[in-house]
Amino acid sequence: MDKKKSWFKSLGWIAAAAIATGLPLAPKAVNAQTSDYLFQNFEPIRILVPPAERGRSGICSAFLQPAIDSIVKTPPLSNGRWGILIQSLDGQVLYSYNADSALIPASNVKLLTTAAALQRFSPQTQIRSQSMRQWVTTTNQMSNNDYADALLSFIGGPQVVRRTLSEIGVNANGYRQVDGSGLSRSNSASPTTFVSILRGMRSSNAWDVWYGSLPVAGVSGTLRNRMRDTSARGIVHAKTGTLTGVRALSGYLEHPTYGVLVFSILANNSDVSGESLVGAIDTIVLQLAQLTPC
Repeated sequence: MDKKKSWFKSLGWIAAAAIATGLPLAPKAVNAQTSDYLFQNFEPIRILVPPAERGRSGICSAFLQPAIDSIVKTPPLSNGRWGILIQSLDGQVLYSYNADSALIPASNVKLLTTAAALQRFSPQTQIRSQSMRQWVTTTNQMSNNDYADALLSFIGGPQVVRRTLSEIGVNANGYRQVDGSGLSRSNSASPTTFVSILRGMRSSNAWDVWYGSLPVAGVSGTLRNRMRDTSARGIVHAKTGTLTGVRALSGYLEHPTYGVLVFSILANNSDVSGESLVGAIDTIVLQLAQLTPC
């Protein structure tokens, strides 16, 4: 084993031991706005932010798993339920945690609705004097619940969504949809479901409409005020989800080295504030944006 490999192995054991014993790890500075989210309303949470390899900025990819684990497995964030799946477009798994667990997805349900709509109808289809393109964009960008529920009715309901999405590789048994918007807490879905949709839509004829409908971190829609002035600004296109005790974010990250990454992060936790959940989710996304080869 050369010195470099030995050095990484030693750091890994140190990180693991620190997490197991509850000892604080020397943190690397994170964006101040994100830090404010994480430390509101409860005792400080120790988050592993691995050191960059000497001479490089960013986070060594070998540290991604312990870094995310240190967020979702540390109280009080660990008191709730998390589901996370991060993949490359070719299906390589970068991180998985309860990826097949059924969780309340809040407005991520709109991804089910809009993906099915674009698979069944052309972007030029008219709905109440607006095009499907405009309708889907309003639904996802601004998370408009009325548009989403009307769209589900227009395309024929949840059963039509199930049949349509199964054609692009989405397991019909992996989710339960009762409305188009995600307002109902009876909806359930797994990160695997959303990653399957996101990957499947890459080959859709309506890809440009779909991708353009998603909010962009620090730039537009429901993500316009999140991850601003960070390395994730402008390269994350994702759908947010918000209910009491629920936060979700599923979408794409355009990584300069690893290409397009597909992710879904679902959090169901009523023990902490919504701001804390958002901060934790955004920190995970920032770690993806900062990945660098080891």
